[in-house]
Amino acid sequence: MKILSVYDEAFRPYGRVVEGYQLDGILKALAETPCTDAVVYEPRIEALHQAEGAQAVGEALYGGMPFQFGFCNGVNTKLNCLEFHRDSEFNLGTEDFILLVAKQDDIIDGMLDTAKVVAFKAPAGVLVECYATTLHYAPCSAKLGQGFRVLIALPEKTNTDYEGVRQGVNAMDRMLWARNKWLLAHPESSEAAAGAVVALAGVNVDIAGDI
Repeated sequence: MKILSVYDEAFRPYGRVVEGYQLDGILKALAETPCTDAVVYEPRIEALHQAEGAQAVGEALYGGMPFQFGFCNGVNTKLNCLEFHRDSEFNLGTEDFILLVAKQDDIIDGMLDTAKVVAFKAPAGVLVECYATTLHYAPCSAKLGQGFRVLIALPEKTNTDYEGVRQGVNAMDRMLWARNKWLLAHPESSEAAAGAVVALAGVNVDIAGDI
C-alpha cells in the first residue's frame, strides 16, 4: 500500500492538519502514558486534561462543547475495523503514526470494500483532524515494531458504554458499538468475534510490508 502524507493534497477529503495551538504540554503528558505491544484505548485520561494548555485546545477544537482527551497506544499494522462518529476526531502523536481511512460514502448496502482504504502518515507533534465522514480506527506504527502514543480527542462520553447498541431499525443503526461509535468489523477481527457487525469485505489490510 502506498503511504501518503497528511500534508498531501489527497488527504483533503478525509481531514486536515490543524495549526496554531500550543501543544507542548499535551505532548509531554501523552509521552508519560503507557505503551505496550497490545493496542490500548482509553477514552478519557485526567492527566491529559490537566496538561498545560489542554483546556484551551479542547474548547477551541469543539467550539466550547464538552470534550474528552484520551489515548490509543501500542503497536499495530492491521486495519481490523473501521469506525465513525457524528463529529470530527483529532489525533496527535508523540511518534510518527499512520492512519488507515476510507469515506463514509464508500459504504454500499451496508458493506465497505477494503480496497477503498488509503493510508496517510502523520508526523510526530502534528495535530490532525479526521472529519466525521472519515472512517478510521486504531493508528498504525510508522516503523515496523515501533510503538505509538496518539491523543484521541472526541466529544465527551464518545466510545463509552451505551445500552442501545445494535438495536437499530436499519443496517447503519445496527453498527452502533458504543456511544457515538459506529463500527464496521472485518470478519478476521476480534471485534467481529465479539459480535460487531461484519461490514468490511476484502483483505484485512496489513501495512507491515510497507513500513
